[in-house]
Amino acid sequence: MTKAFLAMAALACAAAAPLHATDTQDTMRRIRDPQGGLIVIAHRGCHEPAPWHGWGSAPENSALALQRCAEMGVDVMETDVHKTRDGFLVIMHDDTVDRMTEGKGAIEKLTLAQIKALHLRDNEGGTDAALTDQTMLTLDEMLAMAKGRIVLNLDVKAMIYPEVVDAVMRAGAQDRVIVKTFGGLGSAPLAAIAPFDKVPFAVIPMSADERGLDIPEVMRRQMAGPRKPVAFELPLLQLSALPAIGEQAQKLTVRLWVNTLFKGFVIGGGSDVDALRKPDAVWGDLYRRGVTMIQTDDPEAMLRFREAAHLGLKR
Repeated sequence: MTKAFLAMAALACAAAAPLHATDTQDTMRRIRDPQGGLIVIAHRGCHEPAPWHGWGSAPENSALALQRCAEMGVDVMETDVHKTRDGFLVIMHDDTVDRMTEGKGAIEKLTLAQIKALHLRDNEGGTDAALTDQTMLTLDEMLAMAKGRIVLNLDVKAMIYPEVVDAVMRAGAQDRVIVKTFGGLGSAPLAAIAPFDKVPFAVIPMSADERGLDIPEVMRRQMAGPRKPVAFELPLLQLSALPAIGEQAQKLTVRLWVNTLFKGFVIGGGSDVDALRKPDAVWGDLYRRGVTMIQTDDPEAMLRFREAAHLGLKR
């Protein structure tokens, strides 16, 4: 009877788990393998409506946005980190709480208690957006919620990298985050420098050429150190710059990351709005050009495209 009960309990637990729960170890293995298929990154979490799941919108960078990403099977949730007046690391994109809450003021001038008393506005916020029951998370809370569910990309919004990486280490999350910062021709290999040497790390190349012609050389220099970044997140550039960058990424065996947010970061390569109409003409075309990590505000649609196009498999 005891064995039967335990077996039934195990089945019940399995049934209660999200159908598309993400194995973060497998996700990081695939991210480190440039041939590991298309990686879907949700910009500030899954905040847009997800019609195929029957979900409405959720506040960006919220616990609900993370939960939906995990249940949907998104690989990576991009999120943003600031520091409060009393030294707590919190999750918010803007410098102020104005757009996303009913409050006002710079995060660096507010205490955690003041911030926790506020409510997040729905989706991307603004004064017309409804207030929700969601509140701003601390980095510690988000790291705990993401454990075993989704990889976090930490966009650090101030010079607080040592504190952010320390929080990651204390949470035992060093194998389920990607930290990123900028690097140019004059930058030493950043992935080998503390604190970036403790966590998976991505570089956003700083181009001194408006056409991005120096980005392949920035990539080469950043990959020359004893530790290497897991990806390069491309800045705004022309589509004509992509062939040389893609060729360099293939040569260096490293992933390329592009954002299709807003108007799209590859000018002439399309945006999320374009991709919702013709996904293969945007997301598929970028993938064929060597881009294997794409950040979007429409992760549900990209996941459906990835499945239909079989881009979750090895290249």
